[in-house]
Amino acid sequence: MYPELDFSKVDSVFFSVQKCFGLPAGLGVWIFNEKCLEKAIILEKAGKVTGTYHRLTTLVKNIKNNETPETPNMLAIYLLGKVCEDMNRRGIQAIRTEINYKAGLIYYIIKQSDTFKAFVENEKFRSKTVIVADIIKENAAYFINKFKQHHITVGSGYGANKEMQIRIANFPTHSKETFEVLADLMKA
Repeated sequence: MYPELDFSKVDSVFFSVQKCFGLPAGLGVWIFNEKCLEKAIILEKAGKVTGTYHRLTTLVKNIKNNETPETPNMLAIYLLGKVCEDMNRRGIQAIRTEINYKAGLIYYIIKQSDTFKAFVENEKFRSKTVIVADIIKENAAYFINKFKQHHITVGSGYGANKEMQIRIANFPTHSKETFEVLADLMKA
């Protein structure tokens, strides 16, 4: 699943860059419209707290003067710009088609396997961007290490299932070729 949002119905969106964009943690992106800014101004005039150092009205004041409230991480911003250029070049439909392909490939391997089982049994509720597989044979550490030998990083499961699950991130920054190698390793 990935969201297909109608941004004309959304006033404010805030997200970090380490997942979909494949960048190091520490940078956030905030998209807001005039309606959101107007609401912040009204709330502040009424004496309401809308934030502290990074409240929207202060950020907008800085933006109008081509300033920032502190020295930004220029390398992270540059890299985000390059990733966004690539994503815009590829287009959202191509990105979603590739996500579907990679998820379908891994779920197919899981379905055929006697080593892995889909954690979410109902296909309708399975994530396409984070695939979680129960491990029937061995444990998570065995497969995490096996895949790492091929320069593929997968995570362990959640909570009590940590030792007997793997999590496979399927973001636009992960190539089809990497998923094909992963599928071959899972089959083996």
